[in-house]
Amino acid sequence: MTLTGAQILWEALVREGVTDVFGYPGGAILPAYDAMLGYPIRHILVRHEQGATHMADGYARASGKVGVAIATSGPGATNMVTGIATAMMDSSPIVCITGQVGSKLIGSDAFQETDITGITLPITKHNYLVTRADDVAPAVREAFAVARSGRPGPVLVDITKDAQQGTCENVDWDAAEPHLTETYDDALPGDGTAAEAIEFINQAERPLILAGHGVMLSGAEREIAALAERGHMPIAVTLLGIGGVAASHPLNLGMMGMHGEAWVNHAIQEADLLIALGMRFDDRVTGNLKTYAPTARKIHVDIDRAELNKNVRVDVAIAKDLRTALQEWIPAVAQRDRGAWLARIDAIKGDAAVRDIQNLPDNGHLYAAHVINDLWRLTSGNAVVVSDVGQHQMWEAQYYKHDRSRSLITSGGLGTMGFALPAAIGAKVARPDAEVWVVVGDGGFQMTMAELATIAQENLDVNIAIINNGYLGMVRQWQEFFYEKRYAATPLLNPNFAKLAEAFGIRAATVTKRSDVAGAVEAARCQNRAALIDFQVEQEDSVYPMVPAGADLHKMIRRPSPIVETAAD
Repeated sequence: MTLTGAQILWEALVREGVTDVFGYPGGAILPAYDAMLGYPIRHILVRHEQGATHMADGYARASGKVGVAIATSGPGATNMVTGIATAMMDSSPIVCITGQVGSKLIGSDAFQETDITGITLPITKHNYLVTRADDVAPAVREAFAVARSGRPGPVLVDITKDAQQGTCENVDWDAAEPHLTETYDDALPGDGTAAEAIEFINQAERPLILAGHGVMLSGAEREIAALAERGHMPIAVTLLGIGGVAASHPLNLGMMGMHGEAWVNHAIQEADLLIALGMRFDDRVTGNLKTYAPTARKIHVDIDRAELNKNVRVDVAIAKDLRTALQEWIPAVAQRDRGAWLARIDAIKGDAAVRDIQNLPDNGHLYAAHVINDLWRLTSGNAVVVSDVGQHQMWEAQYYKHDRSRSLITSGGLGTMGFALPAAIGAKVARPDAEVWVVVGDGGFQMTMAELATIAQENLDVNIAIINNGYLGMVRQWQEFFYEKRYAATPLLNPNFAKLAEAFGIRAATVTKRSDVAGAVEAARCQNRAALIDFQVEQEDSVYPMVPAGADLHKMIRRPSPIVETAAD
């Protein structure tokens, strides 16, 4: 049977189990789009190619499958770069397929020619330039294997126009099966052992588990809870680790780091053992490395060997799939009573768990923390929340309590503004029965708000909560704290977001008072179609606590206590 390269592309995608792709057509990818009509794959037409990559990313994070984005050559391909880098930093498995000019034109500066494989080399796990129809199937199938294997990540397949138009007789699909040479879990000299890790755990008086994104990527949610319960050890989570351990679990202390809980950061500094699982000791987590966890021995498990001893030197470094490692550990971990350590953390915590939101009275001003807390309450904590980047992202992490895995999707490592709206589209396509909420700032929303048209065209039930404070809020906060309130280039002149949404046929509301939050949220939830709520919140509110960049982890800026006037005796 003779197939064109374009037909082989779609046949390969079908064989990989792909049912949905996100893309934007153009000249160099047109043969593939023409062939697409003969295959049972849903194409979601985006409004910008960056949106396609974020949608594929959101699809992957919500489902655990590989997301697929498609674009043409030149500007279509370069528009994907930010989304590819986002997926790379957060270990999200996506495959990006781009058209390329004809193979005889490569290097001639032809119309819409760009060396996209060269551009994306540092931000992909691997990429391919395919110039023959015969090579389409092996490249696509290996791309999926690479994207999902080991530490997941993005892969790009660039296919020339003549490779799409060319033909291949009797495609050998067995020969096209990927043959990966990369290996995982192979111990090298100097690696730590399970026995060493278990000995450290059983000896520790003040252990603390640090749970990262790798918990969900390895499917180790049950194992990490079992480890903590067996050893009576508390857990702290990274931003991307939220949901890997239920927020309601009694041993889950909450988020660590720059805007983490104060008692979590103090616990890290007082611990005698850190057990870092599927996290990478990012600078936003550690603060000043010279003073980080000074009394703690450290165990680090990560499937990516490059992360071990990269930022923090550890005592036991294990390059291994996390779930496999924990299954080996659990039977040998001693069941110990660490009540004194947990009591110490409770003493550090005091009333801080509710202090911040109690300090924000319902006094006519609408605070973002109240909006997020109400959203959590009204959705019973069951929504898939896709948050953008900035102050609202940190408030979401603090005030929406996630008990389910893969229920918070956000850009962590790259911090990509504009991520949330398109990523939520991908999440909704992946999980059509889930209640999906976008939590986004007024700045980030305007970066990709054109994707409202995609929501409308696809008739997707995605709810959007804009936390609108009229500023680039997190940048403004830094200017307030460290630049003497010189608000350079951070005030925003915003459109009427409700009218904007209504122009796309999307139901919209504007909320300025807390008493109106519940009604607006419930109205959005019962529509069974997209809705947008513009929450106009307090403009100069800040996220607390905050560890200044490079400062000691325990030296946090706290929310100022309200001034209470008392009558003189």
